[in-house]
Amino acid sequence: MSKPVLVEISARHIHVTEKDLETLFGSGYKLTPKKDLSQPGQFASEERVDVVGPKKTLANVSILGPCRKATQIELSATDARSIGISAPIRESGDIAGSGACKLVGPAGEVELTEGVIVAKRHIHMTPEDAANYSIKDKQIVSVALNTADRSLVFGDVVARVSPSYKLAMHIDTDEANSASVPGSCTGEILD
Repeated sequence: MSKPVLVEISARHIHVTEKDLETLFGSGYKLTPKKDLSQPGQFASEERVDVVGPKKTLANVSILGPCRKATQIELSATDARSIGISAPIRESGDIAGSGACKLVGPAGEVELTEGVIVAKRHIHMTPEDAANYSIKDKQIVSVALNTADRSLVFGDVVARVSPSYKLAMHIDTDEANSASVPGSCTGEILD
């Protein structure tokens, strides 16, 4: 049985708490949606901040909304190394003991002792998608990408199942470059 999946590039971005958003942009500040993302209810905002590491700064990094319970910075391994941060590969939300940085916004700064990760490649699936593909939540799968001149198979892809998701695989910019993904493509989940 064929198991196609849309593969999207998840570039560097930040998720913030309401408290950190207010520190960065001012009291009572709310995110301004710019563009809806593929996952229902998620959006790229107009707001951007600088991520400061020990070596240098990544300027104008996009904040995704809505606000979350914990502030989290998702970088590629190349981004993290370039600014001097040791960022572990983790699933979103698993930030305990992860990399530290400073966020700088127009109204203030936030020093984070943890929160910087390289997102583990993953597939968002609805329960119906998971049932159709015979995949369980947190199952590790492989996905083949047949791209021009750089086809490859990504292993260690975690399936994340929730009724609030839409079927899509997310890879970071390093992974996308390794396979010459042209913005997005269709992959094939392997058994």
